[in-house]
Amino acid sequence: MTKASLLVLSVVLSLFSFIDNPNDKEIYVKNITELNKAIDQANPGDEIIMANGDWKDVQIRFLGYGKEGQPITLKAETPGKVLIGGKSDLKLGGEYLVVNGLYFINGASPSNAVIEFAISEDTVANHSRVTNSVILDFNKAQRNETDLWVLFKGRHNQLDHCYIAGKSNRGPTVRIDLAGNKNIKNYHKINNNYFGPRPPKGGPSAETIQLGNSYTSMTPSYTLVAHNFFDRCNGEVEIISSKSNFNEFRNNVFYKSEGSLVTRHGNYCIIDGNYFIGDTNSEQIGGVRLIGTGHWVTNNYFYNLKGKTFRSPLAVMNGIPKSPLNRYIQVTDVVVAHNTWVNCISPLQFGVGSNVDQRDILPASEIRSERPIRTIVANNLIYSDKGDKQPVVAHDSLDGIRFRNNLINNQGLSFQTLPGIETKDFSLSELEENVLIPTSDLSGSALYHGFEFDQITTDLFGNSRTDQNAVGAIVKVPVQKPNLMDISQYGPDWFPLNADKKEVSKTYSVRSTSQLISAVQKAKNGDTIRLTASKYKLKTPLKIDKRLTIQSADIHKKASIFYNGAPKTPAFEMNPKGQLTLKGLILKGEKAQYAFASLKNHMSSLYNLTVVDSEISGFDYVLKAYKYSFSEYIQLKSTTITDCANGLELSEETDDKGEYNAENIYIDNCHFEGVNKNVIDYYRGGYDESTVGGNLVVTNSSFTRCGAKEESEILLNTYGIINVNLSGNKFLDNQVKYVARLWGAKNNIHSDNEITNSGELIVEENLPLKLMY
Repeated sequence: MTKASLLVLSVVLSLFSFIDNPNDKEIYVKNITELNKAIDQANPGDEIIMANGDWKDVQIRFLGYGKEGQPITLKAETPGKVLIGGKSDLKLGGEYLVVNGLYFINGASPSNAVIEFAISEDTVANHSRVTNSVILDFNKAQRNETDLWVLFKGRHNQLDHCYIAGKSNRGPTVRIDLAGNKNIKNYHKINNNYFGPRPPKGGPSAETIQLGNSYTSMTPSYTLVAHNFFDRCNGEVEIISSKSNFNEFRNNVFYKSEGSLVTRHGNYCIIDGNYFIGDTNSEQIGGVRLIGTGHWVTNNYFYNLKGKTFRSPLAVMNGIPKSPLNRYIQVTDVVVAHNTWVNCISPLQFGVGSNVDQRDILPASEIRSERPIRTIVANNLIYSDKGDKQPVVAHDSLDGIRFRNNLINNQGLSFQTLPGIETKDFSLSELEENVLIPTSDLSGSALYHGFEFDQITTDLFGNSRTDQNAVGAIVKVPVQKPNLMDISQYGPDWFPLNADKKEVSKTYSVRSTSQLISAVQKAKNGDTIRLTASKYKLKTPLKIDKRLTIQSADIHKKASIFYNGAPKTPAFEMNPKGQLTLKGLILKGEKAQYAFASLKNHMSSLYNLTVVDSEISGFDYVLKAYKYSFSEYIQLKSTTITDCANGLELSEETDDKGEYNAENIYIDNCHFEGVNKNVIDYYRGGYDESTVGGNLVVTNSSFTRCGAKEESEILLNTYGIINVNLSGNKFLDNQVKYVARLWGAKNNIHSDNEITNSGELIVEENLPLKLMY
């Protein structure tokens, strides 16, 4: 056969390859029995179509063997209208499988994962894909119960164009499992997804993505995480925790997410072209935190980040000598080049986590004394519109860091200069919301050309660096704007990310107890209940499971709510997703009840509480937070609390695993009198240095004749809480040994407090805590 004949035959065969296989079938199924039968009989190229409707309590085991170009597909009849709820999960096993258009809502997985790329230890999925799907609020009953929402195993699997939001129980949202040869060198892809808000959990194990774990951290993964949007992913200090080798993080947007992208374990990661967008109102939003060897951090843009130490815009950590796998390996041979920091506070921090001052209370295996070495910081751009007193923070010696050709405009504000960081006058202009770029050409600066720097061939926008290069992440204005906040670029094509989410709130005016009870039951998120009468008597708790405001109709004449329910029951029962605001009320009990309490069990999500300009008296507990409950914030403002046995009780997490019952407690301009025991009992146990909460602020408040029956003899007990601020308060005649015992090694501060006949306010520099590891 001639070469010409071979060419013709090849073209003909290639044309036939684009024609659908006539044997491919569409199989329509209406229930789990029909679905299981269809899966058993499916062949390469077949599509199994799940009928629209509610699929409740289904455990789908999608086992099949498609072929490249002819996958077996499991899809919704109409994307988003196949609702999978109750006790349901999906496991894939085999080759070339696709899942498309499913909606997991109103349920929880009965197993260790909602979606898993494996059916058993020996039957994993390869070359398989989950796309165009949603997992929303699919939480276990309590936050201590662990699961994953997507668990990767096998090789060459993909999660793309999905919306995943609302995980509140323990465990990363997405995890890559690398245990076993069949799971390493996996080349998984996580791309074009919208990771919606994840609320803070109050402790560790709440990452949005975790790639491996400590014990498989030396294995190669080659996972790509690209073009995803992380929206307020606040679960814990690590948004992404990379715990394996050779992973890449490219072109993602981290939007107001209170944490960082962290190379926690493992080595040789590429972090390129990502946006880290902060919020001037939050000091918890970070950027990149580095541990380990051989990472390249290039072309990234950091904006308005106010995070500190572990959550600083760039945190390069100290390591532990001869570190075990689950601790901190020394930073070596890292490159940080061609990045831009705009209006970030103390953006470059080195030796983060250095704790040599704690040698007396920690074992040698916990002392982070190995500072970064053989690390290059070059061709970066820093801009501060107000000037920064300390743009570079050295928590330890910088003798292992080489700074080369970095430029900073600090608005003339002096700072401790370093060789390799040059002050230069330049300006920025807004390209679009959250993105500022240099107004002048900075390519004239002599760039540092290090080993393999020639491989940094493009900038943040994809502009070539070959013909024109410059410091920072941006060489020149892009041909097209990135449209960073156009969230239609991410997630499913059917889920309404851009829908107008404005809520139409309603106000109920109630003049009797029965009307109050009815209004609480009928109200929707954001509604307000006005109390028009002077007195209300409750015998059963009001269930708060939505965002609700209850207030007096006349702020000058406070309405009274008297609660005489059963002992140890609350006037207000805080349920998952309950957010209660009380304004201008008088709340009274009969000594045996609680004013507010969480559920004892099944707190699948957090609650929040705000009390303003009110009076609370006659309760056993003002707030009783049970074990495994969690609040993002508890706020008391201009409120008087008197004649109660206990104050705010948030000390049930005694397993010493880094958990705590509330992220933020704010008390301002309040008066406490005659509280027999603790006014505040707020506990976090277990030494986990990367945990950065909880947070307590008590300001401009008074405490009189409280604590007489408190066994601990501490009025404000904040054991293990990371951030405490006691300022401008008055303590009078409190029969305790200590007003408070603060943790000096952490961010515990006090100022301008008046203490009279109330014991001491002491600072313990190194608080002894049980090690979690």
